[in-house]
Amino acid sequence: KIRTLSSGKPKIELENVTKAWGEVRAVDAVSFTAQEGELLVVLGPSGCGKSTILRLIAGLETVSAGTVCIGGKDVTWLPPAKRNISMVFQSYALFPHLNVAENIVFGLKVRKLQPAERRRRLERAVELLGMQGLLQRKPAELSGGQRQRVALGRAIVSEAPVCLMDEPLSNLDAKLRHEMRREIRMLQQRLGITMIYVTHDQVEAMTMADKIALLDAGHIEQFAPPDELYARPATLFAAGFIGTPPMNLLPLDDSDAVRWIGSHPVGAFPEGTLKELVLGVRPEKISLAESGLPAEVLSLEYLGADSLIACKVGTGEWIVRQSGKIKLSAGDRIHLTWPEAETHWFEAKRGKRRGS
Repeated sequence: KIRTLSSGKPKIELENVTKAWGEVRAVDAVSFTAQEGELLVVLGPSGCGKSTILRLIAGLETVSAGTVCIGGKDVTWLPPAKRNISMVFQSYALFPHLNVAENIVFGLKVRKLQPAERRRRLERAVELLGMQGLLQRKPAELSGGQRQRVALGRAIVSEAPVCLMDEPLSNLDAKLRHEMRREIRMLQQRLGITMIYVTHDQVEAMTMADKIALLDAGHIEQFAPPDELYARPATLFAAGFIGTPPMNLLPLDDSDAVRWIGSHPVGAFPEGTLKELVLGVRPEKISLAESGLPAEVLSLEYLGADSLIACKVGTGEWIVRQSGKIKLSAGDRIHLTWPEAETHWFEAKRGKRRGS
């Protein structure tokens, strides 16, 4: 039986954390809380400040403003060694001249833990990660997935109650990423640790997270569980980032679209003129119909279980996801419809969600 970490499950709190280099704010007044034993994913495009946030929590960068608390203790100005955390980097950072066992316990030797305690922790990590038979190999003799397991093992043996992960799966192929996603999530739950996981991959975020902090240009667009992020995106950015493919968006400054939307039931209209709004519908919620929003087929992608229809709607392009193979060609005229409850409204200028 694998016991959980005895040092508790501290929560991690960021309050108005800012990191600036001159006039550039890489992180702009970010606040969120990772609850005890929770896996929180920081998600966003490249350059949005995800890794910087992780480094601020770890103490590898100094904050320009705001506070970082771990387990109710203000650690904003503590050095990394005093924060009782472990970290897994995007690069595996393994010592090439050490074997697997030596790489895993290296940090414990530096901290001068007794050999018996090092051996106990190593055996526990090996059992958790299924690495029996690999302990005498050097990193050059390991696959990408095995190297990632060594990096995870190094975090496990530290027995820190907080683990930070910076895009740890980006160097793996799709099949290995799928396997390691499940493995990391199972480990986090079995060990009972509080984890903050940084990624640009929304599939990783949606499948692993208890909560997601969605970032853009250094500030949080939305902080919510995965299902809420999908069902009720708070901003145009969230709507266009979450989903595969992402939500279709139609600015209602197109006269034909406004005329059609104004005369068809696509959900209760929010206050304000239609031309101040953007309409959003998810591709998988749209159906082909005899009558509906007119569109022109641009291209068709057959994926096996599904087909993606790219079509021109107004002056923009929408994607429609349909099951099976669809017999359409470029230039065909089609009509689109969807349930009223699947209509999303956003403010064109501010990009904020309107209505429920």
